[in-house]
Amino acid sequence: MKRNSVYAMSVPEFSKLIAKIKSIHASICNDIQDSFKIPEACSIWTNRQVDKKLPYQERHVLQQASILGNLEDFGVLKKSCASSNAVKHCDSNRVCENDNDVSAVVEFGAGRGYLTQMLADCYGIKKVLLVERRAYKLKADRSLRQKESLTLERLRIDIEDLNLNRVEPLQGVAYIAIGKHLCGPATDMTLRCCIREQCCQVIAAEAQDCFYFSGLAIATCCHHLCQWKNYINKRYISDLGFTKEDFHVISWFTSWAVDADHGSNFSGTECMTQQEIMSEMKEFALDSEVRGVGEIVRDMQPIDRAVLGFMCKDIIDTGRLMWVKARGLESQLVKYVPCSISPENRLLVASYKKRS
Repeated sequence: MKRNSVYAMSVPEFSKLIAKIKSIHASICNDIQDSFKIPEACSIWTNRQVDKKLPYQERHVLQQASILGNLEDFGVLKKSCASSNAVKHCDSNRVCENDNDVSAVVEFGAGRGYLTQMLADCYGIKKVLLVERRAYKLKADRSLRQKESLTLERLRIDIEDLNLNRVEPLQGVAYIAIGKHLCGPATDMTLRCCIREQCCQVIAAEAQDCFYFSGLAIATCCHHLCQWKNYINKRYISDLGFTKEDFHVISWFTSWAVDADHGSNFSGTECMTQQEIMSEMKEFALDSEVRGVGEIVRDMQPIDRAVLGFMCKDIIDTGRLMWVKARGLESQLVKYVPCSISPENRLLVASYKKRS
């Protein structure tokens, strides 16, 4: 459906939209920093000192470690078991001593739960809530349940139906939200779930200074699945001058981000000058005399398609970032791993700071 919308466009409409995307990206998405953080606390995983029965894929371990490293760097997690003796204190059957203000985690789109497994191994989390609507085999649940003093609950539920205020294990407990497999609209649903509950808590508990939601880290992915009805910051898209139909085209363009070779020299996005954008529009205008949009798309170089795809991802994620900031959270959008590890490498990190 989205693809058909693109191919139904005239060449002038297509070229104008691409020029607009590139111009907007250059103006509002130019501060997404590289933030590949491998914390010392995760050394038992990165050095392969965990239980041999646990699945180990270096690419996934590096992604998980960097998500936690960014939470630590952002002040949501405190360093814990971060010493050369960490493995003595953090093995697969024990929980390290918890120096964190945060004692619980909610992992959205948890899948098998191995991001939370690393968090529990390395940071001493005491309560775990795994939210996932599908059933999985080979889950981390068995290993997590073997940890002393750790309580685990797995909720099989759609995120849009979840009310965290009604989850008994989270009552009166400081918690963080994490997610590594939140495809498309699942990211928007998670933000709405967490921060809606957060706002309710602020109203009800601010006077008692007993605020529980501490922060989040969400690795955004699969932007081609995003839908207008779920997107969390429609006003931002409209203020940029995009329509609902433009949003669906932009979300389809994001699938191009995985087209190219994501080697060590691939930067992901490159800002273009206004002069370069206008020159490209002139080339499209000449093409319109002999070719349609479908032919132009098929003839685009993979690297050019990938760069445009990343720009569209950034525009969508920047809207999410701005929505979170508008609700009083300190937040950043970063590239948490190099493209050579995963082209799905944007991470939204946020923390709630109590008023002094």
